[in-house]
Amino acid sequence: MNIAIIKYIHISCVLLSFTLFFLRGIWMLRSSAMLQQRWVRVLPHLIDTLLLLSAITLAYQLSISPLSSSWLMAKIVALFLYILLGTIAIKRGRTKTIRLSAWISAQLVFLYIVATAVAHNPLPWQAISK
Repeated sequence: MNIAIIKYIHISCVLLSFTLFFLRGIWMLRSSAMLQQRWVRVLPHLIDTLLLLSAITLAYQLSISPLSSSWLMAKIVALFLYILLGTIAIKRGRTKTIRLSAWISAQLVFLYIVATAVAHNPLPWQAISK
């Protein structure tokens, strides 16, 4: 498959995934019943699966390995942190304060992941300032 198409799919999934996470965070803060809708519980998993598959496909087609690309390894580590914080924010946080803190922190980690991807540098603020 064409790399440009896979990249478009990947970026689209990133935008959809973040948008849904942001929306679910708003609903969590408002204690909205929307969080219990079936599509809200299923769609993020489908989008995130496609996001991960497109990422693996891109890395394979571009011959990029996380073992040889520090920026890609940093993105993967940050992704695990994002998932952990997202789980605390949406489901596992015991109080609204904990959930809010995790939700905001997850968004900051997401911004780091995007900046790292754009800069191809595990310290993207250094690459941007050059």
